Amino acid sequence: MASGPRYLVIDGYTQKARDQLVAGGASMAADLYRNMLIHCSPRGAECEILFPSDEGASFPSDRDLEKYDGIAWTGCSLCLNDSHLPEVQQQLDLTRRAFDAGVPSFGSCWAAQIAVVAAGGKVQANPNGREMGIARKIELTRAGRAHPMYEGKTNVFDGFTSHDDEIVHLPPGAIALSRNVWTKVQSVAVTYHGGTFWGLQYHPEYDLHEMARLAFCRIPKLIQHGFFRDEASANRYIDDLECLHSNPGRKDIAWRLGIDADVMCDDVRHCEVYNWVQRLVLPRMKR
Repeated sequence: MASGPRYLVIDGYTQKARDQLVAGGASMAADLYRNMLIHCSPRGAECEILFPSDEGASFPSDRDLEKYDGIAWTGCSLCLNDSHLPEVQQQLDLTRRAFDAGVPSFGSCWAAQIAVVAAGGKVQANPNGREMGIARKIELTRAGRAHPMYEGKTNVFDGFTSHDDEIVHLPPGAIALSRNVWTKVQSVAVTYHGGTFWGLQYHPEYDLHEMARLAFCRIPKLIQHGFFRDEASANRYIDDLECLHSNPGRKDIAWRLGIDADVMCDDVRHCEVYNWVQRLVLPRMKR
């Protein structure tokens, strides 16, 4: 029997979207989260993976949900405003059941949005457009500076990001913990029906390599949105990320791209995840 925490990792990407990422050299979101959780947890941690957007996906019962020590939600290419889609509605229902079960939840991007919408809040397209690559100057709110998720984190930092939508209305029981000029809510803590969900709009599970591969998979979209003038400039940026990942001592590349320990150091990037494990997951194991 495992001595560490038992996690359920929920990867909401469709099979087609997962295949596109893998074909471009990116890892599946579920694998990134599993690796990060194991890295941030005591020895013996176990992760079970659910793909709720797959046809015929088997969802855990309420009793089964209660057996997990933590639930982690990955990013997702779906949009919460498409609530008529069964893939979206099923995940909203699962989020509400996780709240009811009282299992601490955590996640990136889609995760923050689904936690807020499940609790009665709203998400809309970001009027500033897509935020991509590195979210700059994320600043903790007053509540964020006092929140246990950010213990050991600086008040202003950068983080990997890739999203079109943003949280625009917080429901009762939700607190905005950080923001930047581009996105009003960069992280949130949601308490609903006795359950707790800490969500980030940015992606601590990414590293420079994974950001490079995601950019590669999104080249046409990124050119369309003006991030690159053409495919050649996109590939130069991607090559720089890959080179810096393999050679972190390349000060010239880090300086040119404005990249530092906020995204290059695992301990800095994973701070919020580690705090979630320590503050919410491990205490649940000791009940």
